[in-house]
Amino acid sequence: MRIAGSTALVTGAGRGIGAEFVRQLSERGAALVYAGVRDLGSFEPRAGVEALRLDVTDQAQIAAAAARATDVQLLVNNAGVAAVQPLVGGDLEIMRGEFETNVFGLLRVSSAFAPVLAANGGGAMVNVLSAVSWFSASGTASYSASKAAAWSLTDGLRVELAGQGTQVLALHMGPVDTDMGAQVGSGLDMISPAEVVTAALDGLEAGAVEVLTDDLTRECKAALTADPAERYAAVAG
Repeated sequence: MRIAGSTALVTGAGRGIGAEFVRQLSERGAALVYAGVRDLGSFEPRAGVEALRLDVTDQAQIAAAAARATDVQLLVNNAGVAAVQPLVGGDLEIMRGEFETNVFGLLRVSSAFAPVLAANGGGAMVNVLSAVSWFSASGTASYSASKAAAWSLTDGLRVELAGQGTQVLALHMGPVDTDMGAQVGSGLDMISPAEVVTAALDGLEAGAVEVLTDDLTRECKAALTADPAERYAAVAG
């Protein structure tokens, strides 16, 4: 997909990776970027960017955004949340919140904007996932489960939207230097939001359906073909 001259919408655009998507899309010549944020008052207005109130767990806000942004050709599903707690004995309501945002929120927004993308020639969708789509770590296993579900959902969207010509790109990365990255990737080397978004947009323009942004992510993807007993034996010590 060609970014220059296009119209894009980014969810979770108020900070971190989402804010960087807004910045780089504008820098690469997008005609208009809709920035989906929960709090309009916290978003600084700028040329070529229009803020939309968009909580991806609120169907009414999603419908209103789709009715307003009928010119969208690129949808970036970036909004996400993460909790640090165990699966066994953890707070199920917190886990449900992760799935509401990371899985069902992604599906709600994608479903609302799929007809918009179709009406505008097919366009593209970028789903911001994670290397933890492919493995679980102690303390963040529910987040991993939600991202694994989002990965599978992305594959399903790719299949279902192929007929309307929509490019669906899965974006995977290791810990990123953001507030969320500090929460779930403490003690690990982090990459910058700029590196993540640059890789994503380069891949998008090259027609890719998957982008792996760093060595950790590539190693995790490659390990999917290995015997899982080896990994979990190491975890158990």
